[in-house]
Amino acid sequence: MYRVKQLDTNTNLSGFSQWLKGRGVPHRISEEGDFQVLWLENPDHAEPVLEALDRFLAEPDIQQAVEQQNRSPVFVAGRWQPSPRHAPLVLGIIVLGVLMAWLTSLGSNQFTVNLLIVDPRAYDWGNMAERLDALSATLASGQVWRLFTPDFLHFSWTHIIFNSVMLWFLGSQIEWFDGRGRLVLLFIITSLFSNGLQYIVSGPFFGGLSGVVYGILGYCWLSQRKAPRFQFPPALVTFAVVWMVIGFTPLPEMLGLGRMANEAHLGGFVAGLALAAILPVRRKQQA
Repeated sequence: MYRVKQLDTNTNLSGFSQWLKGRGVPHRISEEGDFQVLWLENPDHAEPVLEALDRFLAEPDIQQAVEQQNRSPVFVAGRWQPSPRHAPLVLGIIVLGVLMAWLTSLGSNQFTVNLLIVDPRAYDWGNMAERLDALSATLASGQVWRLFTPDFLHFSWTHIIFNSVMLWFLGSQIEWFDGRGRLVLLFIITSLFSNGLQYIVSGPFFGGLSGVVYGILGYCWLSQRKAPRFQFPPALVTFAVVWMVIGFTPLPEMLGLGRMANEAHLGGFVAGLALAAILPVRRKQQA
């Protein structure tokens, strides 16, 4: 833990501590004689936290706002627990993914080809040049929707359930704190990067929301360092990156898990990091 601020014990920091917990900022407040000390687990959080603390101490209205946020309907006992009405866009994406999984019989019937990035029956795609030609012809014919429909193609219920859980947990926070417009932009850009890279490297037979999920995770992780507001365990990012690296090895196929859409994961994650780096953080957050 990193020592970031020392204050008099007469200062009531309970409300501010709850506010930090609600935004997933690991911290501790200890007493040392006549003083209390604020500690942070991540030193990168120090500047935005100290800025928020100064406002909290200087403005009574801010303290009242903090108390209102602590009673926010999306937080229960300081933990992120939204209902469907708090993230309708994320819920709609999940419902559409489940519906397409059912309509395609988990990618096993003829309807599946309508969701692939190109129709493999209509074009040659054995090498990169042929894939680029096939994609160009597909887009020229007006089938732009194929750039995004692979997101809704899943090949097992485990696949769609895992992606849905992760999308709900992280995507709902982006929709609540950063707004639906930001979430739509993230979905579009991460889909283009993840689906495009996967197709160029391996061809049209892939699908799933994993690339978008990796993009959202990358966005949350880096944007959180600029302005703490999201709740997720830091180990989640480590696990996701390790799993992505393992996907580029023969191990998943040796374990009977099949070939993973590794390039989609990588493309989505890099796109999410890039968006977090260049997009400004919304200062006016929903309470």
